[in-house]
Amino acid sequence: SDLKKKVRLGILGGTFDPAHKGHLKISRVAKKLFKLDKVVWAITEKNPFKSKSFYSLNKRINFAKSLTIKTKYVTVGFYEKKIKSNKTIKLINFFKKNPRNKIFLIIGADNLINFHKWNSWSKIGVLAKILVFDRSGYKKKSKESVAYKRLKKKGLKYINFNKVNISSSQIRNI
Repeated sequence: SDLKKKVRLGILGGTFDPAHKGHLKISRVAKKLFKLDKVVWAITEKNPFKSKSFYSLNKRINFAKSLTIKTKYVTVGFYEKKIKSNKTIKLINFFKKNPRNKIFLIIGADNLINFHKWNSWSKIGVLAKILVFDRSGYKKKSKESVAYKRLKKKGLKYINFNKVNISSSQIRNI
């Protein structure tokens, strides 16, 4: 029955400071390649590896929502208050509470380099499939990373991605 049907759920976390076409394109490609039913944009208050965000949390949430208004499979949310944590592992466990959810964590290649410093990082590789999107200039370093070497046999997928070559920081500097 439909109740038993797995929901293939992508999670794209980040500050989305601001959200842009690159985030949309990654979501679309992930959906197509891995037959995802939904992609959650989990907006974080602050990247633990970066300094303060440029735009306020509310601005970032509202802008991401307006950007995805026509993209029905994308849900924008802020979960850190609900789960009382900014840790990815906690977010995955939150979505895992629904046994139908099969989790796909979507990250950029730049994030893979420091991934072994993330909380319970190797457990993330057990609870979710990790989809790594190439970012220009990061391929070599990310493929030499601790996490790549350890997780590539555990179902981590590296996606060679011909993306909109743009980042949030570039947009802010226009």
